[in-house]
Amino acid sequence: MSRIGVAFEKAQAEGRALLVGCMPAGFPTVEGSIAAMTAMVEAGVDVIEVEIPYSDPVMDGPVIQKASDIALAGGVRTADTLRIIEAVAATGAPVVTMTYWNPIERYGVDAFARDLDAAGGTGLITPDLIPEEADEWLAASDAYGLDRTFLVAPSSTDARLAMTVEHCRGFVYATAIMGVTGARAKTSDAAPILVSRVRQVTGIPVGVGLGVGTGAQAGTVGGYADGVIVGSALIRSLLDTP
Repeated sequence: MSRIGVAFEKAQAEGRALLVGCMPAGFPTVEGSIAAMTAMVEAGVDVIEVEIPYSDPVMDGPVIQKASDIALAGGVRTADTLRIIEAVAATGAPVVTMTYWNPIERYGVDAFARDLDAAGGTGLITPDLIPEEADEWLAASDAYGLDRTFLVAPSSTDARLAMTVEHCRGFVYATAIMGVTGARAKTSDAAPILVSRVRQVTGIPVGVGLGVGTGAQAGTVGGYADGVIVGSALIRSLLDTP
């Protein structure tokens, strides 16, 4: 079983969706991000998604971009992210890493997989890496037993959706909307259809992200998805704290 699959099974046994809470590493500081993520675990978040801050986050909306900019301005680096992952993993909660691909290429794919495994990370969510270009990551993730989560969207063709989920391990990330991250006034009408399409081709858990900003919206998404991914709403609570 994948490392994160145990958490999905536990939530399913309890008759609920799993909650994934996302926070950039080093926001507002390295120690502050560890404290924030630890508080999320203590508040009941099942899985922590640690994002490696990046200067050109093509999928991230203004809230996560601002938090990442603060982390980068504070000097956070990939090595700091690994230290944060190790500290948060020590709480017992599964920790998955979301990252754009350039930092991993610069670090070295096999070396990062090795160090992520050593830090207690479960695997990677890679929004700008597609399976056709992921041979090095597929090999490294197999070598170290790490999960790999690729993204599918409402626009994905049936053939592309099937090919993408075939390469996933842990869970599939279904984007609820076409666009960037950020809380929305209402949940997406396209997301339930996308989740249904994924389930027609795989039994792997499906997590839905992008646009989930309130408890009510999370409850709606949790009614049809295996996991609910929340980022901007949690980050905004820190940004708004004096």
